[in-house]
Amino acid sequence: MTATKVAHRIVIVGGGAGGLELATRLGDTLGKKGSAHITLVDKNRTHIWKPKLHEIAAGSMDLSDHELGYMAQAHWHHFHFRIGEMTGIDRDQKVLLLAPYVDDAGNEVIPQRGFSYDTLVIAIGSLSNDFGTPGVAEYALKLESSRDAEYFHNSMLNACVRAHSQQGPLRPGQLKVAIIGGGATGVELAAELYRTTREVVAYGLDRVDPNKDMKVSVIEAGPRILNALPARLSNNTLEFLVRLGVDVYTDAKVEAVLPNGIRLKDGRELDAELVVWAAGVKAPDFLKDMSGLETNHINQLVVHQSLQTTADKNIFAFGDCAACPWPGDKNHTGRTVPPRAQAAHQQAEHMYGQIQLRLANKPLRKYQYRDFGSLVSLGKYSTVGNMMGGLLGGSLFIEGFFAKMMYISLYKLHELALHGWVKVVLYTLVRMITRRTEPHVKLH
Repeated sequence: MTATKVAHRIVIVGGGAGGLELATRLGDTLGKKGSAHITLVDKNRTHIWKPKLHEIAAGSMDLSDHELGYMAQAHWHHFHFRIGEMTGIDRDQKVLLLAPYVDDAGNEVIPQRGFSYDTLVIAIGSLSNDFGTPGVAEYALKLESSRDAEYFHNSMLNACVRAHSQQGPLRPGQLKVAIIGGGATGVELAAELYRTTREVVAYGLDRVDPNKDMKVSVIEAGPRILNALPARLSNNTLEFLVRLGVDVYTDAKVEAVLPNGIRLKDGRELDAELVVWAAGVKAPDFLKDMSGLETNHINQLVVHQSLQTTADKNIFAFGDCAACPWPGDKNHTGRTVPPRAQAAHQQAEHMYGQIQLRLANKPLRKYQYRDFGSLVSLGKYSTVGNMMGGLLGGSLFIEGFFAKMMYISLYKLHELALHGWVKVVLYTLVRMITRRTEPHVKLH
């Protein structure tokens, strides 16, 4: 008898933008033909595009309209989904190890288990980096997942309802939101909150004066907000936020997060009912020296330009959890690819090609990051950014409607990679119709 050939086993850990796009594309080709067995592992049941978390938190986007179930996507696109959290790798046996999966009540649903692989791809994204700041874990909220975003939104709604219902005057810090970090997440959240909080109180919470009682502050340790963008766009955004009434503090390092606010290094204390930590990123702590794989100071797996980890040619990593060299530009020598959604999208596409080459026993190609600039949404008011900076040697500054359309197109490209044209068109039409029949802010 002739032994049955076992299909190449590809295990992808992390169902973020890059990981899910890769699993979908591999499933539509290799999985559909049976030439590879593709498994996606994630600790959550559903996917949401991470750059949308600030909109969920502010209430300008309903999570249920945009989240995608992994089981359904796997069924439609010929790959397998398994829920679980990675705890380690047995590199000798080529086995990915997962922790027991427990429900919200602490009951074990699935025991500890392992999945054999021939090619392992790690794309688990990043978490907030609190740099060891006291009080962050106890008192600050973060926007690392859809659950975090929904928790913040519910906290904001409760704060508004509480203020409307109480008989006495507002206490110091009540209805104040302090956002620590003046990068894209912090600035986008501040702009969205300005609109959505006003829309929330318009639905019957008439004892709250949004102009008098509500305040949003952005605290940035550096000399300016949006440090990744050119100074001109940073200054324009600062002026815009100030016109909205947002308090912006620069050169303001946070010493500690307090139960009802924050304390700065210079001794100032800012009262706040809600504190959001949006400063800095790092890869999850459990990656540090896991199974002998090389990591850097923020726990990212160090990879070659092929996206292979330096210690194991059978293990690849990409996206925010990977430190990939960014050579070829004299201004970027020694730097690594930045943790951006566009990088994860590019690397997912490159990783798809790498697996094809690997299965054909051909040499792998080097990944070269293409910088298409950055875009920052300021809610319905505007969008700012610089485009094609890495291609032309300079930056094309864009603002307003054109920038807004470019920002929207990034999400549509992600949806296209997951669903194709027909579903994206239908989904878009449904959302447009729904938006005309429901409040423009989530009230529950």
